[in-house]
Amino acid sequence: MTRVFSGVKPTGHLTLGNYLGAMRRWAAVDQHEAEALFCVVDLHALTVDHDPARVRRLSRQSATLLLAAGLDPELCTVFVQSHVDEHARLSYVLECVATDGEMRRMIQYKEKAAREQRRGGSVRLSLLTYPVLMAADILAYGADVVPVGDDQRQHVELARDLAVRFNQRYGHTFVVPRATRPGVAARVMNLQAPASKMGKSDDVGPGIVYLLDEPDVVRKKVMRAVTDSGREVVYDREDRPGLANLLEILAACAGGRPEELAGTYTSYGDLKKDTAEAVVEVLRPLQERHKELCADPAYVEGVLRDGAERARGMARPTVDAAYRAIGLLPAVAETAGAVVAV
Repeated sequence: MTRVFSGVKPTGHLTLGNYLGAMRRWAAVDQHEAEALFCVVDLHALTVDHDPARVRRLSRQSATLLLAAGLDPELCTVFVQSHVDEHARLSYVLECVATDGEMRRMIQYKEKAAREQRRGGSVRLSLLTYPVLMAADILAYGADVVPVGDDQRQHVELARDLAVRFNQRYGHTFVVPRATRPGVAARVMNLQAPASKMGKSDDVGPGIVYLLDEPDVVRKKVMRAVTDSGREVVYDREDRPGLANLLEILAACAGGRPEELAGTYTSYGDLKKDTAEAVVEVLRPLQERHKELCADPAYVEGVLRDGAERARGMARPTVDAAYRAIGLLPAVAETAGAVVAV
């Protein structure tokens, strides 16, 4: 059975983009058609300046929202990255296979490092090396498929390169994964800056719809969305990005194709109203389920505990094999008076 791995980073509140671009497909398709693992990748949240209490709070909220979105622990494995030591164990081994040049070519590192340099500061070393940790996240589980947006494809390509290089040098150890891209609305854009992704790291801003926004807040944000010059409602991602973003959101929430939906509107106002209501209705069941789960924290904790145990059992054989292949001496343990290699 195909194995799928994906995750969310608790650096901000999850957004409509996270849901339409990934989480909804995970619940509707991936957990039913594959052996699926979904992870709150909290170690990745440490690559930037952060408040420890906030990371813990967002990690719990992210896990709860994954369940509220429809992930079923009977069908898939839901866990927190730091609860499974194999991620960090494998990351260092892969750092010994990766090169400095590969890391410095990563687009996100280049952009963030340049931005900090302009401010007179510098980034953490972990920001440079975290694509290797991401590769470890994937390779530890022998994942065949990694569903990602366009901005993460480079990282999956790195995981593929490291897997191939390790296999060639030290013997076949890793499955070589491939990235898959969801369909419409795979990359929801900021309502106020449609050239930019609707990212969760920016905690304020009228252009970002968060999954736990109240309905009136959602309506206000959508109604204030930036559109483009001209009066005709057309779908043109290049020249009319604001309208295209609204049409893609509407298509993802209510069904249909953006190109066809454009022909049914004669005004921006009507398009915005329908898009706002479609978003509210899509988020309604998720928000109701989230409220139920928050009232039962023991259930969420149990899911994460069981998920980590299951994930550990999947990852440990592969990581142990990588340790042996690269030349590390196996650990020994005493069992019933005898010393055995483990």
